[in-house]
Amino acid sequence: MVAAETAASFGVSWWLVQKAVNKAAQRLPDVDALIPRMLGIDEHRYRSVRFFQDLTTKRWTRYEPWMSTIVDLDTGQILGIVDGRDSTGVGNWLKARPLAWRLGVQVVAIDPSAAFRKALRMWLPRTAVSVDAFHLSMLGNAMLTEVRQRLTQETKGRRGRSTDPVWANRRLLLKGAEKLSDRGRNRLEVVFAVDDPTGRLEAAWKVKEQLRALLRTGSLHEAAAAKAELERLVNLAGQPETNRLYRTVCRWWTEIEVLITTGATTAKVEANNTAIKHIKRTGRGYRNPHNYQSRILLTSATRTAA
Repeated sequence: MVAAETAASFGVSWWLVQKAVNKAAQRLPDVDALIPRMLGIDEHRYRSVRFFQDLTTKRWTRYEPWMSTIVDLDTGQILGIVDGRDSTGVGNWLKARPLAWRLGVQVVAIDPSAAFRKALRMWLPRTAVSVDAFHLSMLGNAMLTEVRQRLTQETKGRRGRSTDPVWANRRLLLKGAEKLSDRGRNRLEVVFAVDDPTGRLEAAWKVKEQLRALLRTGSLHEAAAAKAELERLVNLAGQPETNRLYRTVCRWWTEIEVLITTGATTAKVEANNTAIKHIKRTGRGYRNPHNYQSRILLTSATRTAA
């Protein structure tokens, strides 16, 4: 129930209900008293994009109000919420934790964010960092989409149209090969045969699929072999988008090895982000970040206790 409905039910003001919520959030168990073994960090948008004008220079500045969520991956409970999605907010939150608390954290799962990794290297230097498999797969899909759009412009001199097989089957290109039906495989073969005269799109698709195969490996030995095959396919493709993707894999290879070894992902963080979006929609948005964080922490604690 939202604060306005609660206030109407009890015949009190909205501010009194919110004050009670904030006090209840303050009485939650101290984070420093918990002993989390695995953490997950991800960001979500707190409010819509705003533009502010400097009265002196008359220049407009784009402002995106992000918040970062820190979650206990064992229990799924939100431990903290910080402003921004840079290394400063997460780093200050970790810095405020006791040394024994930080030493107890074994693994932290993040998306491929250099800012989060920087904060973890500074305040949790002994902790293994895992990069989320879903976000890496999304990078592969983004690479393939960029290749498709570029090749369409080069070969047709325009954007894709519904009459183009490659555009009509653009979503099928992003689907995992192991999930394709016989009909889907036949449609892809038509795309590569009819609308890919240079074979470069199919080469990029094979790179995307090999990345997915790498992320499904169950041992470091298998992962190393899959990486070598990925490098071979990238060299055969010889395209800027595939080269950039492989450089990203190399930069995050240590974190990928942790992912394969531990299986730690940000799945529970994403589940909490979905609940957070529901809180925001129910409240029709929030202007006060403190009230927003209180609602989130209380909802998460209630779900964990249940």
